[in-house]
Amino acid sequence: IVWQTPANPDYIIHNGRFVRPYHFEFISHVKNRWAGKTIVDLFTEEFKGRPRDYYVKAVNSGRIQVDGELVHASYVVRSSQKISHFVHRHEPPVLAEDVLILQNEADVLTVCKPASVPVHPCGQYRKNTVVGILQAEHGLAPLFPVHRLDRLVSGLLIFAKNADKAEQFRQQIEAGLLQKEYIAKVVGIFPEGEQVVDANVNYNAREGRSSVEKGKLACTKFTRISTNGTHSVVLCKPVTGRTHQIRVHLQYTGHPIANDMLYLSFSIDPMCTNCPNLAPKGYDDEGLWLRCVRYSGPGWSYECPCPDWA
Repeated sequence: IVWQTPANPDYIIHNGRFVRPYHFEFISHVKNRWAGKTIVDLFTEEFKGRPRDYYVKAVNSGRIQVDGELVHASYVVRSSQKISHFVHRHEPPVLAEDVLILQNEADVLTVCKPASVPVHPCGQYRKNTVVGILQAEHGLAPLFPVHRLDRLVSGLLIFAKNADKAEQFRQQIEAGLLQKEYIAKVVGIFPEGEQVVDANVNYNAREGRSSVEKGKLACTKFTRISTNGTHSVVLCKPVTGRTHQIRVHLQYTGHPIANDMLYLSFSIDPMCTNCPNLAPKGYDDEGLWLRCVRYSGPGWSYECPCPDWA
């Protein structure tokens, strides 16, 4: 038995927040590097989430169309053509926590984002996002994200309610007038004093992770808040804003986030048959221990009330 939220029939709350499956049309235009490929080869090579047989059936049944018309599986696409893919969309679930509204002003909205929920539509998510939930349950739209937090990260999130205010925030961010701060629970005893990590960050979109190698310049400042001898709580101040920057920089220091399965390095003994069944050291069932706790500018600041974190 599931309980359906009365505020919006699209959401079902039952050991998580689920979205009732719905029909959706993905639209894209043929890029120059796609031109000359068959419609099936294009989808098979560029959208690897489904097998080739699915795309053959989707074209033959008309769920994939070009310029609004039915085509055959061997149809060769041309640059700038419109491709439509009709699907019955099943979004992955997220945690059932509410998006807590902290302050609702005329042109600025401040909320506390729960872990597991992406900020805006991306990848497999559209309605199970902060933007989607705020629109469905509170009628707040349009919203312009001033900054983003990774899907697994919880914390303070600020939206502009109009394009002019969003542009003001953008200018302040580019001028270095605003600064984000995070708190992370990491493995090991983090060194005392401010630690500055200057290491390039390269994001691999296909793998969905970053690495410290040839890439964009990145800098993060870390300060240990406390330690219990096994883990440390660390204040993180990103100077630049690269994808997964804090997570990969903490891994680079040898102190990855305690339950970050993507960047938590661990080794196994190839002769031991039990090691593959063990979780990495420091892993537990809590949400990713990374939270944006403070966002400040000249003369103002916000604190994110996360009372349940250790």
